[in-house]
Amino acid sequence: MKTSPTPQITFPSLAEKFGTPLFVYDASVMEGTYSALSAALPDSVDVFFSLKANPNVTVCALLNSFGAGAEVSSHTELVTALRSGVAPEDVIFLGPGKDERELLACIEAGIHAIVCESLDELEILDALLAARGQTDFPVLLRVNPSFGSKGSGLAMGGKPRQFGIDEAELRASKSRIAALRNIRVQGVHAYMGTRFLQHDDVVNNTRQILATAEDLAGHLGFPLETVDFGGGLGVAYFDNEEDLDLDELGRGLAPVISAFHARNPRCRMIMELGRFLTALSGTYVVRARYVKDSMGESFVVADGGTNHHMAAVGVGSFVKRNFPIRHLQRLDDAPQRTYTVTGPLCTPNDVVAKKVQLPEVRPGDLLGIERSGAYGPTASPGLFLSHGFPAEVIVRGDQAYLVRERDSTDDLLAKQHLIDIHPVSP
Repeated sequence: MKTSPTPQITFPSLAEKFGTPLFVYDASVMEGTYSALSAALPDSVDVFFSLKANPNVTVCALLNSFGAGAEVSSHTELVTALRSGVAPEDVIFLGPGKDERELLACIEAGIHAIVCESLDELEILDALLAARGQTDFPVLLRVNPSFGSKGSGLAMGGKPRQFGIDEAELRASKSRIAALRNIRVQGVHAYMGTRFLQHDDVVNNTRQILATAEDLAGHLGFPLETVDFGGGLGVAYFDNEEDLDLDELGRGLAPVISAFHARNPRCRMIMELGRFLTALSGTYVVRARYVKDSMGESFVVADGGTNHHMAAVGVGSFVKRNFPIRHLQRLDDAPQRTYTVTGPLCTPNDVVAKKVQLPEVRPGDLLGIERSGAYGPTASPGLFLSHGFPAEVIVRGDQAYLVRERDSTDDLLAKQHLIDIHPVSP
């Protein structure tokens, strides 16, 4: 988000109106990201938003208004996507542990496809369809390819994983899959990893996934109508990282996609993205409560921390690295001191920025952790110490909209039951 989106809307004004901690998403940044990606990708590629990155219903609706479909992985995410206006034919449902309720919800909604991640899941789905007297339901096979990938922050394929069906097992299961009469296998899904920052890695993964999809379709004997070749495009959070070059990505993908499309003109190609579409738009705004020194190190104790922004501890990295952070009220001041910024939790791990250079921070000042539009509340232990989750706001033009209310104490206690349990008499 820009430091001051408009003269009327600034971070201090948002903090005053909505309180802190606070997630702020800039719709113009989200739109710019989507537009730049769409311009770079071949026209035959459909972009689907992975709700796990930011499952706010307004965020999903906004991205859908730009043209994104939805990739969901739970019943609530499915309902969120549909309520946000995504058409069922632009929704896919994946995940390694779907239950019958989720499968039935997908059937009833008539989504584009269920991505099945085991042979047992295929058979369970086929039996559910048989019980309903329904046939020809579209399915994608999630394959765990025999090849690996490089360049990802977190590998999710090409090695032992709970995701998908090993390529070798799929090849050996032709008769078992063919025996299922109520599903219709129409394609393949593969997701190799996340946080790719080099375009060559993405191009290479895509080339191999598309080749694998064609080969599996021929071997197993199904028409290739959809291929979801993942995505995993990264965002540069840390020092010495650079954002993905979209122009180079587009130039690299163009011949790969074009050749595949020429051989499979009726096949829908999907790139699923979460972090890439929303991360840049978000700022996590916290207020300094105390500034203190301990054994020669200066600490800012803020009103929010890893309970809302667990990703800021390093996005899965074992080495602590800092998201970009700014003093939101001394924007033009030079850094003066080194601070470690923590939240209010009773754990030494509640650190959102370690030994960062900032202008002088005083109690009451606002700090902003940038590039925080993905995996904030959705990947954080918001119930730790019963602080609850923060408010979320979207800014568009000169308007700010509250899109999630802050959890209250009553919210947090509403589902608990106080039972008067007397001691058992001896």
